Amino acid sequence: MNILANDGISESGIKKLSQKGFNVDTTKVAQNQLINYINNKQIEVLLVRSATQVNKALIDACPQLKIIGRAGVGLDNIDVATAEKKGIKIINTPTASSRSVAELAFAHMLSGSRFLHQTNRDMPLDGDMRFKELKKLSTGNELKGKTLGIIGLGSIGKELAKLGIGFGMNVIAHTITDKPNEKIRLDFFDGQYLEFNIPLQTKENLLKQADFISVHVPAQKNYLIGEDEFNYIKPGAAIINTARGGVIDEVALVNALENKKIKFAGLDVFEKEPQPEVQLLMQPEMSLSPHIGGATHEAQERIGEILAEQIIDIYNV
Repeated sequence: MNILANDGISESGIKKLSQKGFNVDTTKVAQNQLINYINNKQIEVLLVRSATQVNKALIDACPQLKIIGRAGVGLDNIDVATAEKKGIKIINTPTASSRSVAELAFAHMLSGSRFLHQTNRDMPLDGDMRFKELKKLSTGNELKGKTLGIIGLGSIGKELAKLGIGFGMNVIAHTITDKPNEKIRLDFFDGQYLEFNIPLQTKENLLKQADFISVHVPAQKNYLIGEDEFNYIKPGAAIINTARGGVIDEVALVNALENKKIKFAGLDVFEKEPQPEVQLLMQPEMSLSPHIGGATHEAQERIGEILAEQIIDIYNV
């Protein structure tokens, strides 16, 4: 029972699988060599992250595949329809990295609110010569009392809502449901907890009210936030995308920043990964990171263990 974790897997995941008799191969195989490698090594389980594309050609050429696993939430790099037609099981880890992604989204909010995205660029260059000037230019805002608008209230959106509540923010959300609100449970270190009702809004109303907009939705065929939506956004607001590139129209985003429609933006994902547009990289009002939402030790441990448990369950060993 051979497993190829082409984009890696945690040691705890490997240990769980090895104890059940699986051979876990963590070789990083180039996309154009993947079909031959899978067939030559008699790989039955292919585990990937977002980098590896499991397309129709690969699935058709590898008839011995029994399981395709995605170490993460989205399945947009896997041809799920073709796999399911061939009886291949599809597994993923939709909640394992939720906290990590939510914390990164919040980090971008803090970075923009306190100009850390700018001062971390300016201080190494001019901190000794322009210290007082940079200090005057960096007067920011507190998050307490501000309105956080979350678009997409799945597991990541709910984790972000908890962080916003903890900071004393007014949290509202937009999601696909007929309910007027969503209940969020906030657990504390000593076993106590509190429950909060998050009011659900239309997308337009959320954009008009929110000081901070954070997007947590799957990959979209069309822009969720484009030029029209930027016209609704509250002047001086900020927008964060740690979901998927293509959710926000990046041209409209840059225009909104340059025209002062919004104050700043935080991006962890881009339409053209791994080569984001230079206009984004050079934009001074952006806090940027290289698609690291789930890149924490804790999330990777959870991902590996959850994938291992699903594989063991499917094989019934």
